Amino acid sequence: QVQLEESGGGLVQPGGSLRLSCTASGRAFSTISVGWFRQAPGKDREFVAAIDGSGVHTVYVDDVKGRFTISRDNAKNTVYLQMDGLKSDDTGVYYCNADLLGSTPSDYWGEGTLVTVSS
Repeated sequence: QVQLEESGGGLVQPGGSLRLSCTASGRAFSTISVGWFRQAPGKDREFVAAIDGSGVHTVYVDDVKGRFTISRDNAKNTVYLQMDGLKSDDTGVYYCNADLLGSTPSDYWGEGTLVTVSS
């Protein structure tokens, strides 16, 4: 069992930056992969990025490559999503997911944090 809590969302202007955090409790954190998904208004939830337990291997959806960076601090049981060069299309609720396989989510979700990119 894994419990996840996201934070760091907010309102930002186009071109701005935000850093999201996902803090986990429960299972040994360093053994599990963690990913970020987002859901824009009226759209399905989609994969954004993921990182393996060691923090060595990462994967991103094409749309965010070069703009977003996923990282983790296993000593703090936390995964981060640094988002730079934000666009209006990045608006949505961002969810953390643990123990996913590739870009396929598990049943372990956080409650989400809202990111709004608007001038």
